[in-house]
Amino acid sequence: MAKIISVTNQKGGVGKTTSCVNLASYVADAGNRVLIIDLDPQGNACTSVGVEVEKGKPTIYEVLLGEITIQESVYKSVQNNLDVIPSTVDLAGAEVDLVYVENREKVLLEALKQIKDNYDYIFIDCPPSLGLLTVNALTATDTIIIPIQCEYFALVGLGQLMNTVRLIKKHLNPNIEIEGVLLTMKDNRSNLVSQVSEEIKKYFGSKVFETYIPRNIRLAEAPSHGMPILLYDSRSKGAIAYKSLSEEFLKRQ
Repeated sequence: MAKIISVTNQKGGVGKTTSCVNLASYVADAGNRVLIIDLDPQGNACTSVGVEVEKGKPTIYEVLLGEITIQESVYKSVQNNLDVIPSTVDLAGAEVDLVYVENREKVLLEALKQIKDNYDYIFIDCPPSLGLLTVNALTATDTIIIPIQCEYFALVGLGQLMNTVRLIKKHLNPNIEIEGVLLTMKDNRSNLVSQVSEEIKKYFGSKVFETYIPRNIRLAEAPSHGMPILLYDSRSKGAIAYKSLSEEFLKRQ
């Protein structure tokens, strides 16, 4: 049965999708059956693994509305052992569409029960908000990974995220835990980066991954080619960092 991991941070631009896609890619490369669920209406996770969705084709949006089964929404990615359930901009309407649905916070949880046995790991790329889509992900998840950019403003709003996780744990998902905190876009030449890193480590302790993700142009280029960094440039600094992260992640399991 799959372990479900949500990659989440309500602040945009912290490397959330990049981290979700590339960690999933390396975990799949290690021989695990992996599924990425793109729960962000921007749809960047699915395009990052070579899946472009034509209009009218099944996505996670139709699954949440109960129009199709979750099995019908699974696509093969460009990589072996790595499947994806895509999203499109239509998903932005799900926040409104689900308002009147009974047990609306548990729609994704119920859908995932149908395919949990097909995978070892399921990674959910959450939208950069704490709305109903993210609540669905956190209700369905076993653990969360929080990517944090190494800058001052990244700390702002972190308390809000942790408060949301506490509320989810109290009311909807008593088993949710923090898998780890990932420092992204790290530039060791900056004193501020070091200070922010220390603050995060002080707050989260051993939950902070030892591996950090450096700024790397190859990581930024890979999605436009529809490939995870493993396939695009496995010798780049970004690829080496995500490979190291995957090894640390799997060791924790």
